[in-house]
Formats: sequence, structure tokens, C-alpha cells
Amino acid sequence: MTFPPLRLKRNEERRLRAGHLWVFSNEVDIAATPLTAFAPGQLVTLESARGGPLGTAYVNPRSLICARLLSRRVLGGADAVTALLQRRLADALALRRRLYRTPHYRLVHAEGDALPGLVVDRYGDHLVMQISTAGMESLRQDIVAALVELLQPAGILARNDGFGRELEGLETGEPQVLHGAVPEYGQVLEGGLEFTVPLHGGQKSGWYFDQRPNRERLRAYIGNGRVLDGFSYVGAWGLQAAAAGATQVLCVDASSPALALLNDNARRNTLGDSVETRQGDAFDVLASLLDAGQRFDLVAVDPPAFIKRKRDTEAGMEAYQRLNRLAMQLVVPGGFLVSASCSHHLPEADFRDLLRRAALPLNRRLQMLERGHQGPDHPQLPAMPEADYLKVAFCRVL
Repeated sequence: MTFPPLRLKRNEERRLRAGHLWVFSNEVDIAATPLTAFAPGQLVTLESARGGPLGTAYVNPRSLICARLLSRRVLGGADAVTALLQRRLADALALRRRLYRTPHYRLVHAEGDALPGLVVDRYGDHLVMQISTAGMESLRQDIVAALVELLQPAGILARNDGFGRELEGLETGEPQVLHGAVPEYGQVLEGGLEFTVPLHGGQKSGWYFDQRPNRERLRAYIGNGRVLDGFSYVGAWGLQAAAAGATQVLCVDASSPALALLNDNARRNTLGDSVETRQGDAFDVLASLLDAGQRFDLVAVDPPAFIKRKRDTEAGMEAYQRLNRLAMQLVVPGGFLVSASCSHHLPEADFRDLLRRAALPLNRRLQMLERGHQGPDHPQLPAMPEADYLKVAFCRVL
């Protein structure tokens, strides 16, 4: 048994043949295969305009990205899809085991691991899963079964609050334990430090594994000066700075529970004497520090995405520029700025340009020293440059 066909218009398969995985709704031949005939998440055999098979995909007629390719082979039914999931998860695990000495990493990174719409983060014996597409939602039970067989985890938690679920018309809500038991808090080992992170109620899945190599690189810039961490969450950047020798680290975040965990993490790693926290909106706190004449040898700003949709671009660019202008003014001459953006819709060239424009009215000279991206547990496909979402600039401010 094969899945029903979804046919493309003439020449619309070229991007897929080049390695891309997405089909947009305006690329489908709706006269031959009406999108309205399919249920969200339904598996289909993707075809060219001439009827040639392109592979197996899942479809969502409600989404602009109306289909995502699972395999470039035509799969012969549900058992073949289950076997595919098992192989892809095993391949993903093999890569992470090669890369990391401890089981703390992103185990599955959606399109990068040829499992579009699925993210799985590993916290030792516990897994946190995020599904953002109707196709992966329809395969949820198979995914859980495959993860249990592969890793025998103590528990699997589904985070159902992702922005992508709204775009796909999926329900959002509280986290669900899908297997075993998952505690409220998990543990992460990074850079020789141990962090407690919130699995059920924290940001993303509880931790930002994508920034790991950039936080490691941060240590080279610390020396023994003062550091400001502008969006500290539970201390990933700030505590690495303290461990690298910073004499004082000021961590700023809007969330009091996050700062409480940060202080616990500082004490756990015997860094409490050099770490101070301040609750508040980062823009407001940075402005007040500037008014008070405070200056720092290094300022790190790793904010949430200011541009979640293309229509947010103008306002988001203005926010990034305003934030970085504040941060640059807080850096002592010759000090460093580490600035990040995780906005998918902000190209790296535009990110570099907003840093340039932020510096211009300040009469400060900005040297870009290094550029960072997401770590290797967040692999990318060469044909999908839009998946290169994380941009980090290590700069010197003169």
C-alpha cells in the first residue's frame, strides 16, 4: 500500500531535487490533487507535474508550508514509516554520542536530522520533546515508542507551547508526560559546570543547547573584569563568565523564578560571591545602568527572537538596534560586546548591518572579531540556509 499522491505544478520540484524539504501551498497542482482533500498530518506520495515520484511527505492544507518531505523514497505504508523513524533516531543518536561525553544535548533537530517538525532535547535519563507540525503530531505515538526502544529513558515530556504549533493549527497547552516520569527540574553539565534547569515550565525545553560552543568561546574574552549578562535566564552565559575569572557578573532577567534558579546554580558551582542578579526588563535595566555611570569589560546580550514572523521585521530590527546601542555604551573602551539573535527571519548580513548602525551615532568603533552559530547538535542542510537561524557576533568596542 502506498500513500495518496500530492502533485506539484510544473518545475516546482526543482528546489526539492536540490535538497530542500518544504513544499509551499502555491506549488501544488490543486486541480489534480486539491489540498482540501487531505487531513492535517496525512502522509502522501509527493509527485512531480508528470507524475514522477519525489518521495514520501506529510501534508497540512492549513499551513503555508503545506508539505514536508520525510523520505526521498516512496514508502509502502505505516510499517515503513515506523522503520524510517527508528533509523533516523538511531542516526541522530550516533552523531551526538560521537560529539558529546555526557548525555546533555539536542538529540533531534527537525529538518537537520531529516525529521521535520520534531525536536528532542536530552537531559540525562529524561527527554523533552517538541512537535511543531501536524505531520509529526500524527506520528507522536510511533516517535515515543521508538525513543523508548532506543534509549530506555526514565521519562519523556512533551512541551506543547511552541509558536510553530499555532501556525499549524495544533492545540497548545500544558506539558504532558508521555512515558515514565519527568521531574520538574533536570540537570545539564556544560563547561565543567552543573546547572539545574526547569523542564516543565522553563523557556524552550529548559535549556539553550544551541549556544554551547559560543558560551565556551566566551571564556577567552573574560579576563578578570566586570561582566553584564543582559538576558541571563538561569545563568548559562553569566556563570561561564564567572568561572572564567570575571571578578563581578551582573545577571539581568525579567523572570524572578529564573533568577532564583540562577542563584542556586551559582552557589552549586561555588560562584555565588562573584554573581549578582537584578530583575527587570533588560532595556530598562541597561538604560538605568547607563544613567548610573556603570561600565563593564564585557556585555553579553542574547535576547529572545524579536522577529518571529516576516511582518515583525521592521519593529524587530529597531529593537535589536536599540538593545545593541545600549549595550555598546555600557562597554568600557577596548572592551567586548557579545551579541546574539535567534530570529529566523533576520539574515546574517542584516544582523551585521544593524550592529553597524547601532554604533554609528555613538562615535564608537566596532571591530567584529568572530561569528558564532548553533552547535553541531543543531545540524543544517546545505539546501536550507533559512535553518541557519542563530547569529552571534563577538565584537570589540573602541
